[in-house]
Amino acid sequence: MSLFLVDSHCHLDFPDFEGERADLVARAKENGIQRFVTISTFVSKLERLLAITQDFEEVYASVGTHPHNAAAEPDVTVAELVELSARPKIVAIGEAGLDYHYDKSPRDVQAKVFRTHIAAARETQLPLVIHARQADEDMIAILEDESGKGAFPFILHCFSSGRALAEVGLALGGYVSFSGILTFRNSEDIRAIAKDVPMERLLVETDAPYLAPPPHRGKRNEPAFVRLTAEKLAEVKGVDLDTIARQTSDNFFRLFTRIEDPRPSSTP
Repeated sequence: MSLFLVDSHCHLDFPDFEGERADLVARAKENGIQRFVTISTFVSKLERLLAITQDFEEVYASVGTHPHNAAAEPDVTVAELVELSARPKIVAIGEAGLDYHYDKSPRDVQAKVFRTHIAAARETQLPLVIHARQADEDMIAILEDESGKGAFPFILHCFSSGRALAEVGLALGGYVSFSGILTFRNSEDIRAIAKDVPMERLLVETDAPYLAPPPHRGKRNEPAFVRLTAEKLAEVKGVDLDTIARQTSDNFFRLFTRIEDPRPSSTP
């Protein structure tokens, strides 16, 4: 099989992609991106995501409430998330977490909703997609507290936080996913963290339609561009693109246990 990459986090339901999804998926596949997880930001809009997963065999989805929207969905329950997670092609919980940059929802509500999602991830053992922005101390405190109640799989998605959060996340068994931010000129600190993340805990993503890497910086991002982030990650780690593609895909299928790995087995 030729190059096999995965976009572990994109938002194909966003209006930026309306009427273009078939072309987007085709362009991505031409660049070696073979699987996609389109990420939920509102539980109440899950049906829209599920419709996209039915249109494309390669696309899967999560269920959850983004911290920006926590005030709009403050009462989503663990039981509701667990029930919805059983729907076909739902493979993760989230994205949920803390965002103190925009503070679009009160911080206590963000924390409450985040803990609800953690409990759902613990019960289902589906990976929790974590959004963390300028909230490192509180994020560390919640992750350590909740991990003490029982382990749950998770991803620190679109990593742009400090080294301490990466280290705590790794110590608790989490994965770290890098987006186009890794390629930005002023992201030396993020590249230094990526260099030290163990190969078996790395993922790549676009977070499309946001954060397009150069030479598309400032334009709409799309899943095809995950290859550019993977190329930069290979450079940071001192390996070739094939190695990064293989390792991040291995990690993806180990974490997203409901997605079958279509690659030929390397064992006889």
